[in-house]
Amino acid sequence: MALLTILEYPDPRLRTVARPVASVDDDIRRLARDMLETMYNAPGIGLAATQVDVHLRMLVADVSEAHDDPRVFINPEILEKDGIEITEEGCLSVPGVYERVERAEHIRLRSLNLDGDEFEIEAEGLLAVCIQHEIDHLNGKLFVDYLSDLKRTRIRKRLDKARRSQTPEPINVRTPAI
Repeated sequence: MALLTILEYPDPRLRTVARPVASVDDDIRRLARDMLETMYNAPGIGLAATQVDVHLRMLVADVSEAHDDPRVFINPEILEKDGIEITEEGCLSVPGVYERVERAEHIRLRSLNLDGDEFEIEAEGLLAVCIQHEIDHLNGKLFVDYLSDLKRTRIRKRLDKARRSQTPEPINVRTPAI
């Protein structure tokens, strides 16, 4: 397994729309293992392939308290969503930034697993939020896109300043990022 480099906002590669995985093979399974290792190391609860500069429709997540429930979703597709949940989100590609975002409270999702078999799940709460957040990445969208232009500009300036000084400047540090 290998740790992958996570792209950071405003890197334009984060805006790339991911293409479907054509077949689930050993390369995809290796990528899933590397993405999980990278996500746990960051630390985070979700990671989309786009964030590690692989533009395939795949994401990993583990929202368990013990970090012992890794999930892999290949070619995920939201079939239904309902309800509204406003939660504070963070993102491994926007380090140290947490803001409130409105998402569906409940989703029904179709995906492929690591054997290439199709499955459906229903998710709610944090798992539903995490999956929606990561699917946004696969579509070239970041959680900061839900914020006002002013907030986005301030976040970008703070991140640029922190990168220039080589010491990350925490902004509203709270929980592991999605």
